[in-house]
Amino acid sequence: MNVKPSFCPALLPVLLALLAISSPANELQIAKIFFNHAVMQQGVPVPVWGRTGPGETVTVEFAGQKELCKADDTGAWHLKLAPLEANGTGRRMTITSGERKLEISDLLVGEVWYASGQSNMQMTLGSCAKKLALVQDVIAQPDGRLIRTVRLGNPDTELPLADLPEVVEWQGDSPENRKNHSAVAFFFARELHDKLHVPVGIIEASWGGKPIEGFIPKGEFEKHQELKPILDLSEADELEKLKHIEGGVVIRNTAGRPGRIFNARVSPVAPYAVRGILWYQGESNAGTGEDPRNYRIKTRALVDGWRRSWGQPGLPFYFVQLPSFKDTAVGWIQLREEQRLSLQIPNTGMAVTIDLRDSDIHPANKVDVGKRLARWALAKTYGKDVFYSGPLFAAAKIEENQIRVHFDHAAEGLMIAEKDGLDEPREQKDTLPAHFELCDELGEWHPAVAQIEGETVVVKSESVLRPVAVRYACEGDPENANLYNRAGLPASPFCSNLDLPGSLRN
Repeated sequence: MNVKPSFCPALLPVLLALLAISSPANELQIAKIFFNHAVMQQGVPVPVWGRTGPGETVTVEFAGQKELCKADDTGAWHLKLAPLEANGTGRRMTITSGERKLEISDLLVGEVWYASGQSNMQMTLGSCAKKLALVQDVIAQPDGRLIRTVRLGNPDTELPLADLPEVVEWQGDSPENRKNHSAVAFFFARELHDKLHVPVGIIEASWGGKPIEGFIPKGEFEKHQELKPILDLSEADELEKLKHIEGGVVIRNTAGRPGRIFNARVSPVAPYAVRGILWYQGESNAGTGEDPRNYRIKTRALVDGWRRSWGQPGLPFYFVQLPSFKDTAVGWIQLREEQRLSLQIPNTGMAVTIDLRDSDIHPANKVDVGKRLARWALAKTYGKDVFYSGPLFAAAKIEENQIRVHFDHAAEGLMIAEKDGLDEPREQKDTLPAHFELCDELGEWHPAVAQIEGETVVVKSESVLRPVAVRYACEGDPENANLYNRAGLPASPFCSNLDLPGSLRN
């Protein structure tokens, strides 16, 4: 057993200023994200923190370790456990300070992911089951997998919270609990559990109908000149003007203001050890009256800010590109392109869903969404030999009257396929790629004929003798976005030149 006294540094400067607002003086506390049945991250140092009397010594015992630290003059304490090995047997953590003692029971060690975004991340298995019989069957399956989920649903706050307002409940995977869990996060967790054979924990903190601005730490707006006007106008309460600037957004309530969701649902739990982030959001930055421009910059601010909060510069961040939606205006089309361009941020990944058509803004097929996110994690985070991305636009080469499109993630070849519901895509050998268009020298777009040649697609149109750009599936609801790689993963919509007028369909 390792006993190592050490001075305890503050969690984060902004949190120190708020630690004094908690409960009775000298009461021994641990951060409320630590509760019975929680899953702790394997293989990394594990931060554990809380409050006690100023200057008092705190001892944490878990899994054969015994770590000590001294609280600072506000009573805040913080230590780290040495990296833990995965373990599916529930164990007890004991925290003591003087004569006071806390115990947390049934803690597992495995893989932990933080899932957030808006309503498509929040959508439960129960909601999906209303449309999909397979999900009904999934909900009804008996207990078995070591998957545990905790939902953070506290309201937004003006200042960053040092801790959650109340203890949260980690729930095991059972038919009774399962129906209330995020469907995307569940199917992601199920894939990880079955491939890695370790417990999986999900901290789910999505909030329906909210723009990305509420999730971005307020300080990040100051670091990007394109985003600073959003903060300034929100602070000045000039919300009508905010709608009309580049990258403007409709702020419908306080949760949409810069930083307010971050303050309530990220600040109190970071730096709880997690392996990575799952993100499904964008609808509330691409609807009527909202300007999706600069969404890639907002995404960078989000990723950078969260990585700083967790103290992990390379924290994996995997997100979902918006699917087809028949009632969408140009906003969704452009936001999907902004999401594709967000892949320039290191250690990110994007699950493409353009082929998962549904008449609802909340598509019921979250099965494929969770599995596609899991492919990114399994390949890029866990080093498994799996295909993780569909074809992504790499370059457009003009060849006289045609354009040859090169793709990343096409090394095994491209194919045309049809996706029917939850079935795997089926190759259509006698079918050509759909939804390709070429732009002429006057800036007009024309339907084009496309053909697969090895790992490229050649695009031409009788109406365009000298093409200058090419685009694919730049519609709100392309009826048959049918380009895949041979792993059965769909190509992302793209436009080769966003600087052209009308590059994304009106």
